[in-house]
Amino acid sequence: MTNLVILGGGYGGMRLLNELLPDHLPSGVSVTLVDKNPYHSLKTEYYALAAGTVSDRELRVDFPEHPRLTIKYGDVTGINLGEQSVDLNSSEKIGYDILVIGLGCEDKYHNVPGADRYTLSIQSIEKSRQTYQTLSNLAPGGTVGIVGAGLSGVELASELSESRPDLQVKLFDRGNHILPAFPDRLSEYVENWFVRHGVEVINNSNITRVEENVLYNHDEPVQCDAVVWTAGIQANRIVRELDVEKDSSGRLTVTPHHHLPGYENVFVVGDCASLTHAPSAQLAEGQAEQIAEILKKRWSGEEIPETLPPIKLKGVLGSLGKKQGFGMMAERAITGRVARLLKSGVLWLYKYHKG
Repeated sequence: MTNLVILGGGYGGMRLLNELLPDHLPSGVSVTLVDKNPYHSLKTEYYALAAGTVSDRELRVDFPEHPRLTIKYGDVTGINLGEQSVDLNSSEKIGYDILVIGLGCEDKYHNVPGADRYTLSIQSIEKSRQTYQTLSNLAPGGTVGIVGAGLSGVELASELSESRPDLQVKLFDRGNHILPAFPDRLSEYVENWFVRHGVEVINNSNITRVEENVLYNHDEPVQCDAVVWTAGIQANRIVRELDVEKDSSGRLTVTPHHHLPGYENVFVVGDCASLTHAPSAQLAEGQAEQIAEILKKRWSGEEIPETLPPIKLKGVLGSLGKKQGFGMMAERAITGRVARLLKSGVLWLYKYHKG
């Protein structure tokens, strides 16, 4: 029997499962999913878990069930492309005929001394829980430094300012204004929201090192009771250690059909793949849909097209607490309550109709 092994039950892995199960898996194919957790997690909402406005139970979606789906729980410790096998931390070795690598990403600390040791993270559900514990236990009047003013940093800062208005939240932004990937109008809207809600935005910052309860901006010490790092990501360590072509963030170079060059049976999805678009849940899902189509054509003996259509991204939505938001939809900027309602609606649809 052909064994399809999926490493990671994130947005890409979950979409691939839902595309193949229950009706599009040939009788001679079995699927093995490897993940640390017994559920799919809504990573885009980890900021809310860290801020204490949702429980982690609200961010879980059950994996599908199928007679030929086996779920293995554990950490991947190695991938052997030559042997076509995957090693787990339980010393178990899993052989594959087809492999889909979707192991996600980790924080990238840009060689800032102490950042890996003295900062909190929202890159996994486990680390988000730890961040919540630390932030929720801070005394009134405490200071929280958030390094990185991209989407994750902005959402965390806004959510924390609403859930703990007694804290001083400082958002350190490397650029002239926050959210550089968005139009200036949106950046200004978000910055004005922060002014009204008492979040201090520190533009043109340069974090040179981090120590316990202190971060250094341009080598000037800033006392913080907690520091959360949201200033960049890189591919999972196991992926970065593979002896194949990668980009500067350790993401794997893939062909237009989403597989490794020279390995037509090894696909890469999500944050592990080097693509023209920035990593996102939408992009991972779009990849997974195309990988599913390629596999179905192979299994049925159909010819695979030389080129695949571009993956269409519907837009980006961000929250500013529970009542306001911002985003880009069909290249149109939206702000305020409508943007927040749209984001809540998209999340509800995902949880209850796609998960």
